[in-house]
Amino acid sequence: MEGAMVEWWPWFGSAVASTIFLWSMVQNHIPDTLRLNLAALAAKLTAYFNPYLQITISENGAQRWKRSELFLAVEAYLSDACARRARRLKAELGKDSKNIQVSIDDHEGVTDDFSGATLWWHASKQRPKSNVISLYPGEDEKRFYRVTFHKQHHDLVLDSYLPFILGEGRTVIIKNRQRRLFTNKASGSSSPYGAKSAWSHVPFEHPATFDTLAMDPKQKEDVIDDLMAFQESKEYYAKVGKAWKRGYLLYGPPGTGKSTMIAAMANFLDYDVYDLELTAINNNTELRKLFIETTDKSIIVIEDIDCSADLTGKRRKDKKASRDKDSDGNDKPKLPIEPEKDDAANVTLSGLLNFIDGLWSACGGERIIIFTTNYKEKLDPALIRRGRMDKHIEMSYCRFESFKVLAKNYLDVVEHELFGEIQQLLEETDMSPADVAENLMPMSKKKKRDPDVCLAGLIEALKQAKEDAAVAKAKEEEVAKEAEAKKAKEKEEAEMKKAKEKDQGKDKTSEEAIGDNMQADKIQE
Repeated sequence: MEGAMVEWWPWFGSAVASTIFLWSMVQNHIPDTLRLNLAALAAKLTAYFNPYLQITISENGAQRWKRSELFLAVEAYLSDACARRARRLKAELGKDSKNIQVSIDDHEGVTDDFSGATLWWHASKQRPKSNVISLYPGEDEKRFYRVTFHKQHHDLVLDSYLPFILGEGRTVIIKNRQRRLFTNKASGSSSPYGAKSAWSHVPFEHPATFDTLAMDPKQKEDVIDDLMAFQESKEYYAKVGKAWKRGYLLYGPPGTGKSTMIAAMANFLDYDVYDLELTAINNNTELRKLFIETTDKSIIVIEDIDCSADLTGKRRKDKKASRDKDSDGNDKPKLPIEPEKDDAANVTLSGLLNFIDGLWSACGGERIIIFTTNYKEKLDPALIRRGRMDKHIEMSYCRFESFKVLAKNYLDVVEHELFGEIQQLLEETDMSPADVAENLMPMSKKKKRDPDVCLAGLIEALKQAKEDAAVAKAKEEEVAKEAEAKKAKEKEEAEMKKAKEKDQGKDKTSEEAIGDNMQADKIQE
């Protein structure tokens, strides 16, 4: 038997080689149309007898320079749900990722089950037929995933399974990604590598959380509940016909934790942060383009909006009035001039309002827009009304509940005999959480070993702040009294001047009457 196999094997190999050679020769002499028809016929025959269907998901879609979102979602899903069942894996630290990604190696397959259907996934790639250098990333080596399933599950796969894969893959990508802090580039600037994005970014690594945020516990809980309700309300927003976004206005004195609140929100929601600088934007069109380039699950921040740009148009009106005034009385014809260019940003209030809740605000979803200001009363009411800035959060001075959070964070102290005195001083003195934290921070080994020293130092700082506030108040009252006295004196002088002018008017009238009488007597004589 073994001898027969030995004799048969060379003959079989020779037959296979001859068949391949003859087929290649036949292909060279068969017309292209006939060859394509034969291939199509063979595919139909195979499909007729084969009960399984296949779907191929390529790495590069219509845009050859950009990876397909569905391909990335499939890759993330298989890596998370099915990779452990594969025999060959590959590990890498992906772009903008904080975790090592383990995925299926090329030419490896795994199985997946969904609603009673079994699906076979196969990762593969196709090398170029010739050694040609291409300008597009997808041309040199084409990677793809191919899923095979029984044809009776056709509707299940298309209607349910693939959308499920897309959603789960997006979730895994968001979970594994390195969150980023974006800032908009100055108008006219460009990347040396030809990137067209108007945003540049760095990893977002701010450590602030709601646990470390010095804020009244009830107010903090209210903010957390509001954020959770927003994050879980996609269907509700669609039902009521609103874009899935929410606006927050953070206002209060400097040092009260507005920026820390933004970082805590971003860490709680696991969102990216876009820090929008209005003074770097030339016009409303650029503002709209920046908004379009932001991603879902992000926070868009405009800090100190009352100082960011002139949103009232007052400066332009003043310049126009001045120009019109200069042209009065001058009838000479003037040559046309170029439109006036403003040194500051040309973003208007109307453009910003459209940015917040206009038609373009519905591009994308799950976005939060935050404005911060030290002076809420300076903002235009149209800018901060409900529906634009849905929730107004006052970031106030540090009170005792906020202090206890700082004491726990900085000194790991929950109760202390000095807390009573500190509580009384905090109720009587306005001190920002930033100033309180600075006094609690142990800057030396002695303070670090002894929290009593830090708390005693805070008490001294509060007493000094209280004295300074009293002095400032007394000075302010003195200035107010002086201003009131000056105003009263000016009023008295104005009344005296008016009375004097009135008396002078009476004397003048009397003199004119006497003169008229004398002139009449002369005429009679």
